[in-house]
Amino acid sequence: MKSPVHRCRDVEHGRGQAGSGAGSGGGGGSNCLQPEQRIPVSKDVITSSSSSALWFIRDTCGIVCAIITWLLVFYAEFVVLFVMLVPSKNLTYSIVNGTLFNTLAFLALASHLRAMCTDPGAVPKGNATKEYIESLQLKPGQVVYKCPKCCSIKPDRAHHCSVCKRCIRKMDHHCPWVNNCVGENNQKYFVLFTMYIALISLHSLAMVVFHFLYCFEDDWTKCSSFSPPATVILLILLCFEGLLFLIFTSVMFGTQVHSICTDETGIEQLKKEERRWAKKTKWMNMRAVFGHHFSLLWLSPFSTPDHGKAETYQYVV
Repeated sequence: MKSPVHRCRDVEHGRGQAGSGAGSGGGGGSNCLQPEQRIPVSKDVITSSSSSALWFIRDTCGIVCAIITWLLVFYAEFVVLFVMLVPSKNLTYSIVNGTLFNTLAFLALASHLRAMCTDPGAVPKGNATKEYIESLQLKPGQVVYKCPKCCSIKPDRAHHCSVCKRCIRKMDHHCPWVNNCVGENNQKYFVLFTMYIALISLHSLAMVVFHFLYCFEDDWTKCSSFSPPATVILLILLCFEGLLFLIFTSVMFGTQVHSICTDETGIEQLKKEERRWAKKTKWMNMRAVFGHHFSLLWLSPFSTPDHGKAETYQYVV
């Protein structure tokens, strides 16, 4: 059986616990090994006050990666429009593919922006004060865990991110490409981002193949407004970009969907943490991330999922 010793950081005991802890030298450590109790706490108590404000992580590496992401999408947009679609003689082909590609690219960038600028589920910083802990009215034998890095009361399934410098509820991982943690509040947008990037990568690869076939059958000077060498270089670069990101985002998309269905974050899988939360069906887990009722809004980065106002979290005690 897995021991919760690794969670024994800073603890605050209930009033009735202080005497017994002082009476034995290893009282604090032995308490951690006792069967766990949990204190249900309203989500409003552990929701950061900045959750309604603009969230942005000032990390140089993350900002650079986010800019590179947008530039790569704009490059694909340029090649698709001005190298393949605009010079095409088939107007219907150009309109259909141009509309589809631009729609998917817009949704991908919108999802990226929402994933980057949405509070992933940060726990209020510095709320582990003596007065606040006393207001929780802990019973004898109960303890709450404090994060020693951000001085916050740490609810169950929260982990500290060294980049965001905050504890994040249901943190999956920190992604530099969106310059943010993937957590409870923005996992939907990250999943949509990976899905739409994979779709535009697949679409661009298909158009590159058709364009090469068209140019081989026709005169290269007539199938593009650029010179043949420049056209070939631009198409090869787009093909390389599309193939690379199709593989990468498809794997990430599949990993995220599996994580949602099993209700186990990437960190929890990596650390092989003992499951302390109620097991739900895959459908319930999907609804918890994307919204309570299935609709086309699941595919929209402009729709904010309702994670449940009455939802409660539990401090490991």
